[in-house]
Parts: sequence; structure tokens; C-alpha cells
Amino acid sequence: MASVPDTCWVDGRLVDRGEPALQLDDSAFLEGRGCYTTARIVDGKTRWLERHVRRLQRDAKALRLGDVPTEAVTAAFEALAAAVFPDRDGIVRLQASRDGTGMLHLVGIPRETGPEPDRWDAVVAPFAHEGPTPVRGAKVSNRLIHTLAREACRSAGAHEAILCDHAGRVIEGAGCNLFAVFDDGELAAPALEQGAVAGLAQEVVREQIPDLVDREVWRAEVPALRELIAVNAVRGARPIVRVDGQPIGGGQPGPWAEKLDALLARA
Repeated sequence: MASVPDTCWVDGRLVDRGEPALQLDDSAFLEGRGCYTTARIVDGKTRWLERHVRRLQRDAKALRLGDVPTEAVTAAFEALAAAVFPDRDGIVRLQASRDGTGMLHLVGIPRETGPEPDRWDAVVAPFAHEGPTPVRGAKVSNRLIHTLAREACRSAGAHEAILCDHAGRVIEGAGCNLFAVFDDGELAAPALEQGAVAGLAQEVVREQIPDLVDREVWRAEVPALRELIAVNAVRGARPIVRVDGQPIGGGQPGPWAEKLDALLARA
């Protein structure tokens, strides 16, 4: 597991990670009603900063957390990037919530990038994805299903866990969106309407490949896929070469994974 640096951001200032920060009436703590975004820091700069700002504002609005000022989000990312990662890559998670008075709170937690393998093994989570929520696509603080899926992944020594719904449709990864390449060579993705988080990396892919199709990906189809690709804003695109020990695409990365990773790097 990647280490966590000592400096965090709480409501407009840098603080020591051991300093008390949580309020007992915080909505993320009491209700799981908070939202967050996780950004890659590269040489002291936040990658896709404007997209992260828009996402946090959009999701906070959906959760009725109130307005999230652009300046506050920007200041949090810039301060943590400069203080913790001025000359190397890192990761910052920024969460928005509010207290019992309705006051907005922004908490930023940096962490090291940790290992970055160029291909991933995955397991299918041993429980079903819950499907669409009332706040479609939002990245909310209450992520119990995703957290349990990550635990299953770690227990299996894998890099990612795949979440399927009760019908057996592939929805998303525990920490990523998924793209599939079928026998016909077509790149496709599960429709976000099925319940996946609207990740920023998949947003970029959809913008850059406008003819991308939404297509149901069934669990039973996974071993026969040419490629299965995980994408997120921190890691880029990673080929999943094995699922539950079964090879995908002969157990080797495919051309679409390389193409998507290059596309995301350029963006």
C-alpha cells in the first residue's frame, strides 16, 4: 500500500496529518454524503485540474452539498502539490462535505503513487454491484461495495476487482472504468447508465473517440475478449491480462490498451 505523507489540507490551510480535523456532524462521516475526486500530480502540477474542479462541483450539486468554489478546489490542489510533490509524481484525493450548519468542508489527502505495473491481473468481486444510484455517475464518499471489492482484490494478490450486477453484466472496476474489445475488434464500454462512476479518464476517451459504442459486457464473455482495459485519471490505461486466473487476449496487452494510454497521456 502506498504511504501517506504527513501534510494534508483542511478548509483552506495545510495541516499536519495528526491534527484533529473531523467534525462530528460532518455529512461524509454521519451519512456518507460527500464526494471526492482523485488527481495525479506531475512535477508539482495537477493533471486535468479543470476537469477535477468541474467534477467536484457537479457531484456536490447532485448531493445538495452546496456550491464548491473553483478557487478553493484549485488552492487545495496547488498547495498540496507544491508542498508534498514539487518535483515528483504523487496523488491527491480531495473530498467535499458539509457540517450541520451547512458549511462546506474541503479535505485533501496526498499519497505516494506506489507500484505501477504495466499490466494488471483482476478478480471478479464475490458480490453484485448495486446498480444505478440517485446521483448517477457521482464519485461519492460512501463506497462500501468498491471498498470491499478492493479488499477482495488485495486478498487475491490482484491489481483490480471487477464488479458485475445481479444479471451478470460487467459494470466497472473497484477503482476504474472498463473498456472491452470484442472479436470484431470493436472498442466498447458498459453504459454509464448501468451504474458506473463517471470517471474522468473515460470522459476523455469518449471525447477523443466519438464513435465509441456502449455495449453490454457479460461476465461469461470476459474470457473470450480480445482485450479488457482499465482506465482512470491516476493510472491512465492498463491492460487486464488475467481475470480469476483466466488469460484475456492470450495473457498479453493488446493494441487498444497502448492506444488509450497514449491518448490519455496526450490529454
